[in-house]
Amino acid sequence: MELAPRLAQAIAVPQTVLYGGQPVPYVYCPLTICTTHQLLRFEAAFDWLIVDEVDAFPLATSPLLQLAIQRAQKPTGSHLYLTATPGQDLQRQIRRHQLAVTYLPLRYHGYLLPPLRVKLVGDWRRQLDQRRLPGKLIRQVRRYQQTHQRYLLFVPHVQDLARVHAALQHAGLDGGVTVHAADPKRQAKVQAFRDHHVNGLLTTTILERGVTFPAVCVLILGGDDPVFATSALVQIAGRVGRQRDHPGGDVLCYATSQTRTIQRAQAMINALNRRGRRLGGRRP
Repeated sequence: MELAPRLAQAIAVPQTVLYGGQPVPYVYCPLTICTTHQLLRFEAAFDWLIVDEVDAFPLATSPLLQLAIQRAQKPTGSHLYLTATPGQDLQRQIRRHQLAVTYLPLRYHGYLLPPLRVKLVGDWRRQLDQRRLPGKLIRQVRRYQQTHQRYLLFVPHVQDLARVHAALQHAGLDGGVTVHAADPKRQAKVQAFRDHHVNGLLTTTILERGVTFPAVCVLILGGDDPVFATSALVQIAGRVGRQRDHPGGDVLCYATSQTRTIQRAQAMINALNRRGRRLGGRRP
């Protein structure tokens, strides 16, 4: 969990970290950092719960985990939901005034979010059958490699990873490193990218949220594929510009058509940036 060291740096209180398969037993600390599954172990235990990425799987679709949040909270306690992409249920509760909401349209460094830009391409899957990729994508990756710009390249499905990697190599480019949820070397590969040992990481939506990499750009191949929901596209775009020293970067979506899903993602980012500009937000 990358959250624990970041919180330890920001908050000087003892903390404990809980996750599945952990060999260390629970020890009371003022701050507990855990997965939502670990809340099933507690009843009326916490004064305040902060639930991050409340719209993400599996929490969003699990009544059991949602109940665990209520059970783990003390009768006198409270909880706070965090998300950049609230789902329909949360938005409905907000409209009915069942939840109070506070918007944070700006990141801590005061810069606006990088916009999601669409690059229309042809039938890239047919090209991939011939070990080729859209010329626009190839030229962009080549520019990144010439300037040593690190990038994340998202593809719709696990089976696309090896084929895209091979097509990049066929074009004379470094194919980068592929990673997906079931990859046994997943953590090592992500750490290698974090440590600047790898410049390109080809991935599925497994890295759409919950990770922070300095000074990266994002490419999305097949952004019109149904696997890329509006929330996924917004979260993927959010991997860019997360540091004060590097508040900008490319978010490029390569698609055969500009679907409503893509348009809604662009509209969500633009709406946040309009709020941000009213607060003095600056362009990266």
